[in-house]
Amino acid sequence: MDNIQVHIYTDGAARGNPGPGGYGIVMEWVGKPYKKEFSEGFKHTTNNRMELLAVIEALKKLKNEGTAVKVFTDSKYVVDTVEKKWYVKWEKTNFKDKKNPDLWKLFLIEYRKQKVSFQWIKGHNNHRQNERCDTLAVAASKERNLKEDTGFITN
Repeated sequence: MDNIQVHIYTDGAARGNPGPGGYGIVMEWVGKPYKKEFSEGFKHTTNNRMELLAVIEALKKLKNEGTAVKVFTDSKYVVDTVEKKWYVKWEKTNFKDKKNPDLWKLFLIEYRKQKVSFQWIKGHNNHRQNERCDTLAVAASKERNLKEDTGFITN
């Protein structure tokens, strides 16, 4: 099991920010022809919430703990928070005065189960998987019967 590597590509979108939003995920098992896509839309949310939720939902889909995962995202919000370890201080202060504490708490639960690294990629730059995630996220934001983003709080 130690040699399993998964690449996860994620993107989030919100039309209006806040507004209707969605996320898109492409998951690939490195070295095998295995690829899955996921997306989901919400009535009223923000782009940053969808960027982060995409990563959370992708990590939740991994069946084995300790999997080597590389997450590719165009979200500086997500990459910087993790790579610069801002979340460490945020967690110590129980995310006081930080946006999206509900999602950051969920993220840390899933993040700590795996061996995760992040790679920032420039958005809308003809990166095949990132473009696919963007398409999935935007399409999800336009679906009928969008879900409630119960953690979204205005102001």
